[in-house]
Amino acid sequence: MASVLKNFCRRPQISNDFMYQSSWHRRLLFLIADGSKNKKFKHGFIREICRQNRKSLCAGKVNSNVKFKPPQRCLSTNVEVTTEKKTLDPYSLVEDEISRIPKLIKQELVTLNPELQSTAEYYFDGQGKFFRPMLVMLVAKALNFHLTNEDRLLPSQQKIAMIAEMIHTASLMHDDVIDAADTRRGKPSINQVWGQRKSIIAGDFVMAMASISLAKIRDETVVSVVAQITEDLVKGEFMQMGSKENQDERFAHYINKSYKKTASLLANSCKAVAILGNCGDSIADIAYEYGKNIGISFQLIDDLLDFTSCDDVMGKPTAADLKLGLATAPVLFAARKYPQLNALIMRRFSQDGDVQLAREYVAKSNGVTETRELAQKHSDEAVEQIKYLNKSDSLKALETVAKLVLSRNK
Repeated sequence: MASVLKNFCRRPQISNDFMYQSSWHRRLLFLIADGSKNKKFKHGFIREICRQNRKSLCAGKVNSNVKFKPPQRCLSTNVEVTTEKKTLDPYSLVEDEISRIPKLIKQELVTLNPELQSTAEYYFDGQGKFFRPMLVMLVAKALNFHLTNEDRLLPSQQKIAMIAEMIHTASLMHDDVIDAADTRRGKPSINQVWGQRKSIIAGDFVMAMASISLAKIRDETVVSVVAQITEDLVKGEFMQMGSKENQDERFAHYINKSYKKTASLLANSCKAVAILGNCGDSIADIAYEYGKNIGISFQLIDDLLDFTSCDDVMGKPTAADLKLGLATAPVLFAARKYPQLNALIMRRFSQDGDVQLAREYVAKSNGVTETRELAQKHSDEAVEQIKYLNKSDSLKALETVAKLVLSRNK
């Protein structure tokens, strides 16, 4: 036992691993390092460390992109050492607020026409990820803490989070008609259940009710910022219908389209809650840039999963983009190595065998890896943007979100 205790004193890297533990541990480390001969304390110390290590292996209940690593062992003892730290679950900080969103949205969608109401409510069944309102509320909380040192969320900021989810879902209703989708979130898509016309009308209705909710906030600047989301959605959809012959222009076109269709909603929603929190222009810009970079990273991973995931995991058909004639980041990166893809891209994979051939080229290239690396850069930039804000749990959660976006599988 004496040799075990000496190893703890002699090897500072082992002692440091335990410094984040309880003050009881730190006091015992001090006693041992100080040469205490109290054997009761020493034996108790060893037993408690082993107990804490076993406990830590069962502690992780939140999702993390950190893979499990077996406990390390000190070469000269049998004491197991773990260095894993529990990851903060971003959803846990706004769990109550998120749980109320489906009900609040349904209250906004009340109408005298029962069929319209049922159609409009179809995707608001509480089964979505609610990623957008979660992120918007975390940004609001982080900014509020930065300004006031209080962990709070204003009602108007919560309303922006709800409106963001309404706009996003309305766009999905339209997308499912345009793409002739079969499934969405693991169930039949709205157009399969209600038909194309009613699905489009329901999407319009949800968008209209979101606009009314926005107007009730009575802030002209915020209305203008959030209205930009709708304009960008429409422009992004039109951009998706075209392509560019020049390879460099084609990639810039793709990123710009991804911003308008996906990232603009996050960027401008984050900017809106910053304005409502009475942040200055510089802080509002930080919120905007964080949302923009997370949104682009999110879309890049979404396009990557179209090649690497399966239908059951995604809850919607994979390889859908190619079948729709869309060249996303993995294909565009692959085309740099295999120029033969350019002809397929320009004819929008319309000939027999084009989709399969494109998948094969992507598989042979580094297209998927390069897409993930680009997503990583945007996630890193998002974290860089918020590093000047005062430290808080919400800020830590936003840093975690940037990692979770990269590790998601659907």
